[in-house]
Amino acid sequence: MDKYKSLLYYHSAPYNYNCAQSILKGFQHEFQVEESEIEAYRSNGGGKAEGGVCGALFAANRLLAQAGKSPISEEFAQRAGSVYCKDIRGVKLPCKELVRIADDLIAERMK
Repeated sequence: MDKYKSLLYYHSAPYNYNCAQSILKGFQHEFQVEESEIEAYRSNGGGKAEGGVCGALFAANRLLAQAGKSPISEEFAQRAGSVYCKDIRGVKLPCKELVRIADDLIAERMK
């Protein structure tokens, strides 16, 4: 797997995907994610994922659950300081870094 491939899609032309969409698109082929699902995840970026969870983490956990792998919430919180978007923004970690962390943790789980 290419390292941090989700970053290629995060707020870059022509995609302009948010954090949640970038994770799904980055792992689209490994997890057979449909384009329509990636588009539907537009509503999960910018602190709008269920429970206020970071969108990158929300999407990553969804992919891992589909693959029968355990969620990465604990490891993500250790690296990012929290699982909640509003808390992470308070620490000033950029969303691009959160996409990188989620991408890395998915790759680790899938080894």
